[in-house]
Formats: sequence, C-alpha cells, structure tokens
Amino acid sequence: MNDVFAAIRALVTTDRLVHDARATGEGIAVAVIDSGIEAGVIHARHPDCQPIRGGVFVGPHAPPLPYDGKQSMPHGTTVADIILTLAPRAQLYSADVFGPAGTCEVETIVRALQWATEVWHCKVVNLSLGVAETHLPQLPRQQRFLRAIEDAYFKDVLVVAAAHNDHPLTRSYPALFAPPLVSVDKNLFPAPWHIAYAPRAQVEFQAHGRGYLGPFAQEPATSWAAPHVTGVAARILSLQPDLKPFEMKTILYWLAQSR
Repeated sequence: MNDVFAAIRALVTTDRLVHDARATGEGIAVAVIDSGIEAGVIHARHPDCQPIRGGVFVGPHAPPLPYDGKQSMPHGTTVADIILTLAPRAQLYSADVFGPAGTCEVETIVRALQWATEVWHCKVVNLSLGVAETHLPQLPRQQRFLRAIEDAYFKDVLVVAAAHNDHPLTRSYPALFAPPLVSVDKNLFPAPWHIAYAPRAQVEFQAHGRGYLGPFAQEPATSWAAPHVTGVAARILSLQPDLKPFEMKTILYWLAQSR
C-alpha cells in the first residue's frame, strides 16, 4: 500500500504542476485583501496582466466604494506584484480595507472576504495582514471572523493567511484559524515557488519571505510569504479550477515534500 501512495505522490512534482506551460493563473480570480493595489505600477511591471478590479471597503455593511487604482500605501501593491510574478494571468481583485483612514477593523475584513467570495467569485483570497491574538480577546468577534473563513472554505475558496512576523511568540488571526485556511510563515528559499511544510503553533507552511517591489520588499516578512503560496495555488488551479481547498492543501504538502 505504501508503494501505491508513493507512486501517486511522485506524480505531484514541481515540474509537473508549477512549471507546466499552462500554469499561468489564467481564469483564476484572486482577491488581495490589503491596503489596495496601485494599478499603474503593477501594469508597468506586468504589461500582459489582466486589468485589476476591486473596491474600497469602508465598513461592515456598506458596499465597497469604486476602485480607482490609485493607492498611497505600497503594501498591497507589493503583495499583488508577488502573485503576478508567479501567476501572471490571474485576475486580481483589490479589496482595500484600509482606505483613506489607513486603519481597519476585523468586521471590515470579514465584509471584504464575504464580498470576494459571493460577489467577485474569487477562487483564492490572500490575507497578508492579521490581528494579534492579544488585540482580539472578544470571543464573539473571533467567532464572526472564523465563521467567515469557514464559509469561504465551504464555498470552495482557498484562503491564504500570513502569520504574525514574530510567530510563534506573537500569534495572530486569521492564521490561527487553520485548518480551514492555509497559514504561512516566512523563510528564505532559493526559488519563489519553494514551499515547506513546517507546522508550528497552528501555522503549517513556510514560503519565500521576500518581495520584488516596494521600499520594504527585501525585508523578510510573512506578508511576502503568503502571496508566494497564493501565486503557486493560482498556477495549479489554472490547470484544474475545480480543486477543493483541502485538495489544494494536500497538493501544497506534496509539493513541499518533493522539493
């Protein structure tokens, strides 16, 4: 029996999946819940990418304001650049949860996640942000956040969440909500598609923790690790779009073993 599973796992290799010429992210909608994406910068670096869509979320109930592609904070733009570096034909949606105020509440993130799932019909959601465990002590707010993650999971949406940069000394939500999502810590790898399975305090995977654009991109951070996993996932999903989140997590695990 072990030989059978070894033969199956041998089929799931980086060369077969990540390096397949058809694995470009084509047809896969990806939501970047973050500070917003500066469209002009992204299109200059990725001239063949799909037009970026999205909205600015200003509260837990109102529909998002129109997305104009002009953002002042570079964080979301760096995240988008990493995803398109790996999945250049993915359809990005910018879910700006910070807006002009530069701050946001958990309820706004939940609203953006619901919108990305139900209105934009995204297959992957990248959350390179989080709330430290000590800053979200209220159980009802934790439960609302968890319900939104679980709802995305049951609607076949893969949610990728960055752990706190000081994990596990400082733990954070939503990364602590694994297993319904893919939780990611940072490491430094020789190639951007390298992923490691290294479970530690509810965070399961590690990915390359440096970006390629922006003033802080070369500073190792979980914010840059998560979109590397998102980009790899978008590549794989463009080969088989109906994969379930638990199937994607298994494939990521097998890719980590085949490295």
